[in-house]
Parts: sequence; structure tokens; C-alpha cells
Amino acid sequence: MAELSRITLEPREPMAAEVSRRLIDYLMSGEVQPGDRIPSERQLTEMLGVNRPTVREAIKSLGFLGLLEIRQSSGTYFRGADSDVLYRLFELGLVLGERGARDVLQARAELEVVVTGLAATARDAAGVEMLRARLMMMRECPDEEFPEADTAFHAALAELAGNVVLRDMLKGMRAMIQRGWVERTGAVRPREVAYADHVPIFEAVEKGDAEAARAAMAHHMQGASRRLKEALERRGGL
Repeated sequence: MAELSRITLEPREPMAAEVSRRLIDYLMSGEVQPGDRIPSERQLTEMLGVNRPTVREAIKSLGFLGLLEIRQSSGTYFRGADSDVLYRLFELGLVLGERGARDVLQARAELEVVVTGLAATARDAAGVEMLRARLMMMRECPDEEFPEADTAFHAALAELAGNVVLRDMLKGMRAMIQRGWVERTGAVRPREVAYADHVPIFEAVEKGDAEAARAAMAHHMQGASRRLKEALERRGGL
């Protein structure tokens, strides 16, 4: 079984959130199988070096999310993590922390590139028209609606790619990034720059050029991720 080390708490980190994050790492290690019973509250208290109410709160939170099953007089069991559970974990920010934040940005960028290549390969006339409509929405919508239009363009790409696992993973990552970071830092790039980045993505997908589509999305993600990291660093979020 994977081991849990004692927690060294950062001053600004809520204790229950850190315990939840540590338990998630433990459950996702690959050494804990669905149906396995996890250590008791007393054992987790000793292993993590925190008080029992904090451990109990973390277990209840993960039970509410569907990651754990709490059986009275029997113990707590790992239920496994389907895409809906992972989406909720991402959205609530339970996999964050300094390294986690950077890893999420990198993972999102890499997956967006993969999805864009798949979209270019799988595109059809209806999909191209859907993507064109999303691009036009980005160009013509009011400023306050631009973030939603931007997200809709990326969501359309994921639908066009035809891979529901990648679609759902990216949906969770985008929601977490938007609600957890973008809304705290404000706009991190000019609207004109964001729109201009999406034009070559659309054109490459329309032509069915997967290599060009991946390159255009990689360029977009590089700039967007860099600007978000800089904004977070200024606000102390990374």
C-alpha cells in the first residue's frame, strides 16, 4: 500500500484541504484499488500528524464527492474515481498546491494540443461550422461575455475530437482554472490577442491539418499559461 507521510502545513493552507489533498494523492497512487479499505481515522491521525476531527472532516468531504464510501462499524472504502468524480475534484481545487497548480496548467496545455489534433483529423462539415460559429461569437460578443465564448470554442474542439475522457478531463481543468485562478487575477491577456490566437487553430482544423492545428494550439497555450502564471505569482497564488 502507498504510504502517507506526516503533514508539514503551509501557513496559508487550510488543514482540512491539505489532509484531503494528501488522501487524494494516496488514493490515486495506483496502489489502492477500488473496494480496498483505507486506514482508520486513528491510524490516519497518527500517520499524518493531525487531529482526528480534521481527518474526519476530510473523509466526509471525499465521501460526499463519491471517492470514499463510509460504512458504519466496518470502515471507509475507496470507491474508485470515474470522470465525474475527477471533474468535481478539479473544480473544487482539491488537487491544488504550488506544484499541483503548475502541473494542472501543464496538463491542460498538453491535452488541449492533443484534442486539437484529434479534432482536425475527425472534423466534418457540421463540426467545422460549429467551430466557426464559436469563433464568430468570440469576435462579436460583448467584453463581459468573452471568457464564456473562449471556453465554448475549446469545448467545441473537444466535442469535435470525439474522445469523451479527454473532453471531461479538460472540462474539469478549465472550470478549475477559470473559477479558481482567472476570477481571482482578472483578465490575463488582451481580448485581441486571445481572439487572434484562435484564428489559426480554426483554419488548421477546417483544413484537416492536424500538425498545424497542434502547433497553433501549442502557441496559444504557451502564451496563455505564461500570462496566467505571471498573474498568479503577482497575487501570491503560485
